[in-house]
Amino acid sequence: MAQLTYRDAVAAGIAQEMARDENVVFLGEDVAAAGGVFKATVGLLEQFGEKRVIDTPISENAILGAAMGAAMTGLKPIAEIMFSDFLAVCWDMVANEIAKARYMTNGQVKVPLVIRTANGGGSRFGAQHSQSVENWAMAIPGIKVVAPSSPADVKGLLAAAVRDPDPVLFFEHKSLYAMKGEVPDGELVDELGKAKILTRGDDATVVALAAMVPRAVKAAEILKGKGINLTVIDVRSLVPLDTQTILAETSKTGRLFTVEENPRLCGWGAEISSIVMEECFYDLDAPVTRITTPHVPLPSSDNLEDATVPSVERIVETIERNMG
Repeated sequence: MAQLTYRDAVAAGIAQEMARDENVVFLGEDVAAAGGVFKATVGLLEQFGEKRVIDTPISENAILGAAMGAAMTGLKPIAEIMFSDFLAVCWDMVANEIAKARYMTNGQVKVPLVIRTANGGGSRFGAQHSQSVENWAMAIPGIKVVAPSSPADVKGLLAAAVRDPDPVLFFEHKSLYAMKGEVPDGELVDELGKAKILTRGDDATVVALAAMVPRAVKAAEILKGKGINLTVIDVRSLVPLDTQTILAETSKTGRLFTVEENPRLCGWGAEISSIVMEECFYDLDAPVTRITTPHVPLPSSDNLEDATVPSVERIVETIERNMG
């Protein structure tokens, strides 16, 4: 086992797949010579050269247009959109072109493309650089949506995304880049669409994603000291969604809490809540409770941003109140 940071696991995952398959190429703004604005791709240019690690102009549409064309002609591109907020600039390429090419050609054209992007708050970048937009992507048929919470998951899920025949939006959380964790040595390939159970308890089930996962685990530790035992599930993949694990664990405990960084209105937890209410309503002892960011632009002020995004304290207080 090696100790890697989340950002180093990104580079390790990309390097693993580029070394394995010469058709894998990587492109984006400042990803080559500068090693990425978040230093998540350091060393790739030196290892694989400028024909496979490509700095692009500042144009999200150009990046994804080039990546889609490359994917359609046999390459396996990894394209970086620097901040997930900037997906709004090229959303037509994502939602109307990349997501629909395979369907509209009856499978004659495949788009094996990974779009990496830095998502979420915690870095005080303000309303235009801190959004958590994974629910945007979840709403579009034809793309897979992944958001890892640990270095090992970054490397393994990134490898799985590169090997997938369909387009994958890969949301890395910018506030997790410095996190360290154990990553298995050698080749690591995970499975898309498989949630992970991190803690087990009989009193309630908590589902969380990306940066909310370590907060949910910490809240579970605190609540255990108060006699409340939680099952914490890292969703990891929104599309495909591991409904079997979520439903099974919710049925065991009879209570479900979602912890979401995306704004409350139409967040991913609303879809999970709907599925749970339809599929295991009679196993529930209480309504599903969603712990979310309110439906507001994210502030840049330290205190205001911290008050807006779900904190460990708010998770503990909400679960304790509802369990009471």
